[in-house]
Amino acid sequence: MWLKSIHLQHYRNYKDQIVDCHPGLNVFLGQNAQGKTNMLEAIYFLSLTRSHRTRSDKDLVSFSENQFKLSGLVEKRAGTLSLEVHLTDKGRETRVNHLKQARLADYIGHLNVVLFAPEDLQLIKGAPALRRKFMDMELGQIKPTYLSELASYHHVLKQRNTYLKQAEKVDTDFLDVLDQQLIDYGSRVIEQRLDFVNQLERFSQAKHADISDKKEKLTLLYQSSIPFENPDEIRQSFRQSLDKSRQRDLFKKNTGVGPHRDDLLFFINGINASFGSQGQHRSLVLSVKLAEIELMESVTKESPILLLDDVMSELDNNRQLKLLETISDRVQTFITTTSLDHLKPLPSNLKIFHIDNGVITTQ
Repeated sequence: MWLKSIHLQHYRNYKDQIVDCHPGLNVFLGQNAQGKTNMLEAIYFLSLTRSHRTRSDKDLVSFSENQFKLSGLVEKRAGTLSLEVHLTDKGRETRVNHLKQARLADYIGHLNVVLFAPEDLQLIKGAPALRRKFMDMELGQIKPTYLSELASYHHVLKQRNTYLKQAEKVDTDFLDVLDQQLIDYGSRVIEQRLDFVNQLERFSQAKHADISDKKEKLTLLYQSSIPFENPDEIRQSFRQSLDKSRQRDLFKKNTGVGPHRDDLLFFINGINASFGSQGQHRSLVLSVKLAEIELMESVTKESPILLLDDVMSELDNNRQLKLLETISDRVQTFITTTSLDHLKPLPSNLKIFHIDNGVITTQ
């Protein structure tokens, strides 16, 4: 798939901007704070209806405006389709081919993206919440129904935590009902995450062996707060873990076990990657991002769009070469940069956009 065009209206520092994209490499060139990352963020938002930089949608609306609209045309194997996300005072409104979508799961998956930004280098040493978000966003694109399961789980989790905080006298029967719902949704979340991590590991290992000249073996481990040996045990183990944790939950007034407490660990040659060098971290994250592309292709039969937010300067010549080899002539790519020096040799199939204070021109 590739993004043919995107239209930004009152988004960040863009008042009304239409960008006609190249099916190959698109370079957003400009000084800092001119709107390069805002463009990549807009494409990401058009895909996933959320920003990778902020949780507040209000941050995305142009100054003195109260709403924004993003729309785009996507070329896929089955033909061209239009996507639209409109943020109003009443919330988000999404449309596919001008038809309003009732559920997020009905919208996400029409435009798949893989984002590689400088903050992704924190994926290894950062907080577990970063890695859970990574799993949820990537898995949600491959299997949009997963987002519905995850949303239902978090809804029940919020209900349970609120009840634990507010109840003067706990009704154990009511808590049992909430626990059963938590087990139903949470088990499905864990099962799908586990399958995703196993697939991602398979693709990542091949990429990392190539990047490290076969000197390093990369392994991934889904670390669950629910102990189990195989997926068939998840549901029963979840119940046992909740039962064992109930007194702790009543005392601390929150839920101590479940996929909201889980993590994803990376190992290089059997050693936790958090102890690795900065160069190893860069290679690992690059391997994972390149693996995401192949994983999405294998599942959806469409190439995702690659978004590279000022990361070429973070990679040495060898890693840049591995990245450019992967995307050449195969994956539509959007790169932000302040200079073309980090993009040599440049492929012939590209389009350069100059960005100056929210205004885009081409050469």
